[in-house]
Amino acid sequence: MLIDPGKKAPAFTLPDQDGVKHALKDLAGAPVVLFFYPKDDTSGCTAEACQFRDQLPDFRKAKAAVFGISPDSVESHRRFVDKHGLNFTLLADSARDGDDNPKVCLKYGVWQEKSMYGRKYMGVVRTTYLIGPDGKVARRWDKVKVPGHADAVLAAIAEL
Repeated sequence: MLIDPGKKAPAFTLPDQDGVKHALKDLAGAPVVLFFYPKDDTSGCTAEACQFRDQLPDFRKAKAAVFGISPDSVESHRRFVDKHGLNFTLLADSARDGDDNPKVCLKYGVWQEKSMYGRKYMGVVRTTYLIGPDGKVARRWDKVKVPGHADAVLAAIAEL
């Protein structure tokens, strides 16, 4: 289930593109942007990541942390960061412990059944959460359309 605005954001700890672990609890007191995306280095995901990259100075001015999250591995994230010069943290929600499902994507409700060419499969539905300094979901964007998305998130941060 997706997390509704006003609800507490689920806790997590995930490794980044360098294997360093990040916990949501360590970010309390400032806005946090979590954009969940399906796959490293695909067209839509690259466009979305590059928007956040290009506007990161504006997010920093707003004292907001930006994190991209996908089920890809730490190694895949490292290649994606290097190839596109990404200047923010990507978190690897890779399946672990013999479970095929990415745990944080499940907690945030973005791991859903999808369909392509009549084939059904499980995957990440592009979703962004803005978590307020109080640790609660301030805004949620469902089935994100990439053009202009980073601008919309910045505008929502300004309203906090």
